[in-house]
Amino acid sequence: GQEDPNGISTSHPPCPPFQYVLCAPTSPAVRHHEETLTYLNQGQSYEIRMMGNPRVDPAGEGRRMMKSVVRVVFHDRRLQYSEQQQLEGWRWSRPGDRILDIDIPLSVGILDPQIHPTLLNTVEFLWDPSRRTSVFVQVHCISTEFTLRKNGGEKGVPFRIQIDTFGAGGKGDPPEHLHSASCLVKVFKPKGADRKQKTDREKVEKQPALEREKFQPAYESTVLAECTPWPDTLGAPHSPPSTPGLPSPHPFKLLSPESPCASPLETQQWLHKRRFSTYARVFANFAGADLLKLSRRDLIQICGAPDGIRLCNALTGRCLRPRLTLYVSQEPAGGAEGAEEGCSGLYQELHLEELTVAELSGKLAELLGLPVAQILRVSRQGPSGIHILVSDAVRTRGDTWPCLWAAHGPEGYDLVLR
Repeated sequence: GQEDPNGISTSHPPCPPFQYVLCAPTSPAVRHHEETLTYLNQGQSYEIRMMGNPRVDPAGEGRRMMKSVVRVVFHDRRLQYSEQQQLEGWRWSRPGDRILDIDIPLSVGILDPQIHPTLLNTVEFLWDPSRRTSVFVQVHCISTEFTLRKNGGEKGVPFRIQIDTFGAGGKGDPPEHLHSASCLVKVFKPKGADRKQKTDREKVEKQPALEREKFQPAYESTVLAECTPWPDTLGAPHSPPSTPGLPSPHPFKLLSPESPCASPLETQQWLHKRRFSTYARVFANFAGADLLKLSRRDLIQICGAPDGIRLCNALTGRCLRPRLTLYVSQEPAGGAEGAEEGCSGLYQELHLEELTVAELSGKLAELLGLPVAQILRVSRQGPSGIHILVSDAVRTRGDTWPCLWAAHGPEGYDLVLR
């Protein structure tokens, strides 16, 4: 039948050991060489066909049960960090709801389905690759729930549906990771996916013929593309992540807003711990420093008198003055040549608490919208235009650098503070 991957040519590239097909059409507004994008309706059951390549086990050692973990995760690595706290907000605003569910009555060939009460975005089950297997999944969170303003006019964030498959393993052995694949999706309110698909099709059809050729056809179903395993799966698929919801790839250390260095996630955790959960969504993107800057009057205005005063008292007496404030402006395109023409004139404020190069690099990366790992070094311009490497020992005396210049090399960025 059509589920049998035997029909796939044996020429390069070789057959993947497993193939997963989400039975939902891809968007027609995706250009060639870009990853496909699939629109889903919130709460609707979608079939994912699970197929094993029979050539993987040439010795024919009989049937082997596989374990697959399906999860909905953020597509953008940046969102996995910055929007982590919104997932906690989602959990509080929709108690008892899950991000991902299995529709068990519709599913075929899956055994022992596990739906973890704390892992709201994860389901897992056993299956036999030699038999017809289809898991029906429902995604309950919508893409616009994770944008700053939750109105429908905004573009929602993309999610990834990822499947990691393991050999069942012997008793006491860790499961052997065999294969991972994922696809890009956006989730809309019921019927919204169908409307978006139609809008995309009309948008492409209106393009001139030459432009239309740049777009992929809309495929009837979505083949998940091979990808790297989700970090949590390699160690122990059962271990819960640091925060219920969509797990982040790295654990967080818990700081309270009593420290201005606290991240938005840590601030959210502090608010829940101190019984301010009602205001978690209001303060969804507030770092510790942002919360500490609010006056008593601000807090009463946001939270009302009793809770505003209580929150103000919880924060009272905390040190919120940064040890160093920098005012940085980005140099216009043109690099060193543009330096004579001066900066854009628009300065942004950076607060440093720890006075370390790591902290400065992180703040500058955020300012430029770059991954911090791509910043190779930070230097400042000294006498006669020489570049002095900024270290934890070499710091600025003043608090204003006129310009920030990012030089992009093959391995990353050199930042020069002029």
